[in-house]
Amino acid sequence: MLLPPVTIRRLGPTDVPVLRRLNVLFGQAFADLESYTGHQPEDAYLEGLLAKEHIFAVVALAGEEVLGGLVAYELDKFEQARREVYIYDLAVHAEHRRQGIATALIEHLRGIAMERGAWVIYVQADYGDDPAIALYEKLGTREDVLHFDIATAPASR
Repeated sequence: MLLPPVTIRRLGPTDVPVLRRLNVLFGQAFADLESYTGHQPEDAYLEGLLAKEHIFAVVALAGEEVLGGLVAYELDKFEQARREVYIYDLAVHAEHRRQGIATALIEHLRGIAMERGAWVIYVQADYGDDPAIALYEKLGTREDVLHFDIATAPASR
């Protein structure tokens, strides 16, 4: 199947419908549609997020179809006057994988990160997600770390 021309771009405040389509893609890719689409906030909230300089939503589009995308956040550091960018979500539609879309999304983010003065982009991958691990190893340096989710409410005993 021939892939139509793909546009990679950062979303802005007027792109809420595109962001909603990206959330559907994330939900499908991560087999968690309820988390990504079940309780979506109002348009004004999403417009506000997309207007923030330190939040990046980048999509790969073929016309109006969202082929892939990522969401990343810029973090200011205390130990040095520098920033890091964390890729929180990245997915490509199953039919369009292995066509360079994820790499193009990260390269676009790399340009944004450089403009913003970030010194590194980092991302986590789950054990067993071999395609993601291979992609990230191709683009960066692997660090083996543990990830913990700490609830904001104290655990009941």
